[in-house]
Parts: sequence; C-alpha cells; structure tokens
Amino acid sequence: MQIEIQAIGTVRTAATDDVNTRWREIVSTIHVDEAFISGLHGLDDWTHIVVIFSMHETVFDPEKHLLHRPNDRADLPEKGVFAQRSTLTPNKIGMTTVKLMGVEGNVLTVKGLDAIDGTPVLDIKPFAPVYDGAIDPGVPVWFLRLMQGE
Repeated sequence: MQIEIQAIGTVRTAATDDVNTRWREIVSTIHVDEAFISGLHGLDDWTHIVVIFSMHETVFDPEKHLLHRPNDRADLPEKGVFAQRSTLTPNKIGMTTVKLMGVEGNVLTVKGLDAIDGTPVLDIKPFAPVYDGAIDPGVPVWFLRLMQGE
C-alpha cells in the first residue's frame, strides 16, 4: 500500500545533528506553510502540542536496525526497533510532545522538539491528556538507565 503525505512546514533550530543534544532544553520554531495558516487558529489555547515529523536524514537498514542495542551501547540489551524510541525506523516518522511557547502568524515556537534543522513537519495536534496521557505507564529499567545517562 502506498501512502502519500505532504509536509505542512519545516523545523528551524540550532540542532543540526542528534549527537549529544539535550532535546528538552532546545527551543525551535516550526514554520507552517502559508496554505495551512488558518489551521493554526486556536492552537495557542493549548500549552503543549504533538508534532509529527519526518526523520528525513535517517537511513534504515533492516539487517542492522530491526534488532539492535539502544544507542549501540554494549551494556544495554538488544531490543526490537518498535520497542525503542529510535530514529532508525522503517518509515522515518517521529512524534514528540512539546511545550508550545507561542504562535505568531505561521511560526510556532516550541521547546523540547527532538528534530534537526530542516526537518519536514507532517502534522500538529494539541496534546489532550484525556487522549494522550497514560496512567502509571511501565517503563523498562534499560530505558531509565539510558535517560539518566548511566
């Protein structure tokens, strides 16, 4: 099945690669194409949004990436690509919940977007806890270690 997706905008940020980037601290702008500007009406009522984007510079190799160690760390267990928050996925789709700091015309200012400069934005959704939040989610120990920098 073929699916066609059109980018609705582009990320502008100081981050040019994902190496050693402290994503939670990064402030970025999303420049929404003028054709979609009316779709932003009311977005500034929300404090957080979900940004869906194309990880356009990643290269997925099924032989290497379907099963691999998170961040290629030998001290972490091998896990399937769908059990990780990896950029190395078959369809190169990223999704991140970010703080919406402002909307000015067609430009959104956000904090915490883990996308590099020039990333195509595919969609934007308001973050609604009733739909997007989980109650007491379980997280594996290896992931906690990874996030704590151990």
